[in-house]
Amino acid sequence: MPDSTLLSLDEPTEVQVRDIAQADILVGIPSFNNAGTIGHVVKAIVAGLAKYFPDARAVLVNSDGGSTDGTPDVVTKASVDLGGMLITDRQSLLHRIVTPYQGVPGKGSAFRTIFEVARRLNVHACAVVDSDLRSINPEWIELLLWPIRSGGFDYVAPYYLRHKYDGTITNSIVCPLTRALYGVQIRQPIGGDFGFSGELARHYADQHVWESDVARFGIDIWMTTEAVASGARVCQSFLGAKIHNPKDPAADLSAMLVQVMGAVFALMEEHQRIWIPRHGSKTVPLFGFQYEVGVEPVNVDVAPMIASFRQGLVDLHPIWEVMLAPEILQALKATEGMPSRNFHIPDDVWVKTVYDCAVAFHRRTLNREHLIKAMTPLYLGRTASFVVETQGLTTREAEDRIERLSEAFERLKPYLLDRWGAIEEVGP
Repeated sequence: MPDSTLLSLDEPTEVQVRDIAQADILVGIPSFNNAGTIGHVVKAIVAGLAKYFPDARAVLVNSDGGSTDGTPDVVTKASVDLGGMLITDRQSLLHRIVTPYQGVPGKGSAFRTIFEVARRLNVHACAVVDSDLRSINPEWIELLLWPIRSGGFDYVAPYYLRHKYDGTITNSIVCPLTRALYGVQIRQPIGGDFGFSGELARHYADQHVWESDVARFGIDIWMTTEAVASGARVCQSFLGAKIHNPKDPAADLSAMLVQVMGAVFALMEEHQRIWIPRHGSKTVPLFGFQYEVGVEPVNVDVAPMIASFRQGLVDLHPIWEVMLAPEILQALKATEGMPSRNFHIPDDVWVKTVYDCAVAFHRRTLNREHLIKAMTPLYLGRTASFVVETQGLTTREAEDRIERLSEAFERLKPYLLDRWGAIEEVGP
């Protein structure tokens, strides 16, 4: 049920919002100790708004999680010389709100504050961007906001060029699973930088999810799924390269996997009447000029990932027996004798592994947090398999492999429906 209680903002923010009263555009930046990068992000936003939306009444909202490195001061003071850009200096129309967010620590709680400010200002179009971006430029602001302002769309997902080993949770699980479930080919459903309508911001603010994993790291997939499930008109915008602070897929992974997959699986339950009847998938409109860009390399060592997977075969075998169909567990065990250079988990085995985990989550076969933590070695094994298979391929060629995996998720959806118990769940 929607939570009709308005989020309380701190008093200085309440005063600012009352003084501004109404705005056309809002751009939000969640942050926590991002002083080294957020200044560039703010400058790109200021320039983008001035260049592409010079007559709009705009608000920049920095929703901060208690930074101790001066991040809010950087946001307040960051400026850009617009004179050399052949555009009029209309920064006077841009209001800046720097506010702490309330609630569970995490990106979702930061976004909740942004949604609430958007609602109170009755804005028409919104965008949110990450605070550690090094590749953002003023054109991103146009590409995230124009489809909302003038194109009749409700939600803009980003379309980046990324290194083939950047975003492996997206590539191996979230992108193909979202496509198979909801029938839309959104390449970066958890990309981090989105555009959305004011109406959709109000819908987000009204949902009662802010004590869940959505408030931590599950916010991106939640936003995308809620948009698709609500019937919003969805598109993508090509933003070029996403250059930020990449993370090794094997490092600090378990908590993020728990929170992202916890949100994905919970959304499957909430929206099962929508995804169960859907078959196949369709492309969504893509805005922006597509061009080749260099991407920063992501170096991956497969040895510890394979070792983690094989240790899981031993230590987690009793748990995996409960989570996975016997033939799938047997197929995973068949990798035990493979040399690292030939290590391989086939697409069909991986797809059924993910579907089995979703069903186990749905059936509450195990404690849900323990179940998703037990997925970590499985995910690392599949990531190692992908790296071994694609190490000689270009990023573009590796993209073709991700497309084949997505097609496998679609083709094997009947396996999920059968195990989920779709007929019993949906009814006649």
